[in-house]
Amino acid sequence: MEWGESLWVLICSFTQIKGGEMARVVILGAGIAGHTAARHLNKWLGKGHEVIVVSPNAKWNWIPSNIWVGVGQMTEDEVTFDLAELYNKIGVRFVQAKALSLNPEGNAGAALPFVTVEHMHASKAGEQEVITYDYLINATGPKLNFGATEGLGPEHGHTVSVCTASHALEANQKLQAAIEAMRAGKNQNIVIGTGHGMCTCQGAAFEYIYNVDHVLREAGVRDKARVTWISNEYELGDFGMGGVQIERGGYVTNGKVFAESLMVERGIEWITRAHVKKVEAGKIHYEKLDGSFHELDFDFSMLIPPFAGVGLKAFDKAGTDITAQIFAPNGFMKVDADYTARPFLEWSAKDWPRTYQTPSYRNIFAVGIAFAPPHMISKPMQSTNGTPINPTAPRTGMPSAAMAKAVAMSIRDMINGAEKPTHTASMSEMGAACVASTGSHFFSGTAATMTVFPVVPDFEKYPAYGRDISLTTGEIGLAGHWMKYLLHHAFIYQAKMKPGWSIMPD
Repeated sequence: MEWGESLWVLICSFTQIKGGEMARVVILGAGIAGHTAARHLNKWLGKGHEVIVVSPNAKWNWIPSNIWVGVGQMTEDEVTFDLAELYNKIGVRFVQAKALSLNPEGNAGAALPFVTVEHMHASKAGEQEVITYDYLINATGPKLNFGATEGLGPEHGHTVSVCTASHALEANQKLQAAIEAMRAGKNQNIVIGTGHGMCTCQGAAFEYIYNVDHVLREAGVRDKARVTWISNEYELGDFGMGGVQIERGGYVTNGKVFAESLMVERGIEWITRAHVKKVEAGKIHYEKLDGSFHELDFDFSMLIPPFAGVGLKAFDKAGTDITAQIFAPNGFMKVDADYTARPFLEWSAKDWPRTYQTPSYRNIFAVGIAFAPPHMISKPMQSTNGTPINPTAPRTGMPSAAMAKAVAMSIRDMINGAEKPTHTASMSEMGAACVASTGSHFFSGTAATMTVFPVVPDFEKYPAYGRDISLTTGEIGLAGHWMKYLLHHAFIYQAKMKPGWSIMPD
């Protein structure tokens, strides 16, 4: 069937659906945000409406537990499950494909908005399909932009990653090889952190380095390893949130002291204010904020890549490219945020989006990493050579699920007659927890647990620290490890939509 014929069939089918007052919600992406929206919409809308999920990935992945896969303490099957199998059971159409472009106004031959996708499943690989929609949720997540740093990444570079389950498997294989080398008496340089000056997701690397330290000690080879943390943070404990002030043991300290104490206790060295500019086999080249250039040798290195939008294009009814209208230059989708360029000290918590609806199209939303932040939370900085070196704003995990659920509720209500979004989930009004746990065994391990409220500091509401200090805390111990272990199983249970899933908190 030709592209035009396929489009016409879809339009005719969609016209019949509209005639029966059925709404179609298309969700691009099946990660934490996309899958959260899909399962709630499926439950709330029922069989009277249609939910379609488009994702290039055949499996759902609980990404936080990739850390444990990356040190050999969990298998890939323990952190993933088949999406098609689950969605078939609940009546959601699953399309294993990558989204290519949006036509939010339709085009000259079609009055209805649609998205063009390219199939990834072996049975249809390379075929394009046009899918019309009443509502669209962009939950594509990021492009893992390894190409931003020469030599970065597991596919075409010299470092490993834990961003996907398959990446984590490879990371563990290479880590075990390093451990065997140490058992044979060889010293090993291990470097973990961020692979570019504009990275986010420091938390994943932060947790991974402690798990690596843990397995090295279990293997009895820690004395053979020099372990180094390298990061684009201005200070340890920044995490892309401008640092935190935390309450611990009845007194207030900062995230820098908390993070440094963890590293000192474990004999981990650290390099901050660093932009990794190039990776060669066994050697990292990096630039510091002061403009100086350095080299760091390694035998094993896991560096998180910078994120970018997945590269969606957008076209108006006449076929004119409107990508720059809908997406920021980094490829993330613009939503109801204030993107006005202002000096750092004039940025406000009020700049951040609340409904995640796009300004130009009331039926398009973007959640999770897919939406464009209005600005960084950490202060933007450049080296004396003009190289940006600062963490970008995190919006994974708990915030992704919260905004996805809010958007799902708004779409449900708009289908039922509401004129505008009915629910909000601003990152300046929500908290997040980070549990950096070592080991996956129930009775062995420890964790550094941090809670932050709100994620985006609000100095008007909390003038002293920008956050509610009673809800922004840091603790170390076995209790946090239990929490991480239990959360792994709870979220997998919920994601599989097992009995009672909908009453569990997202």
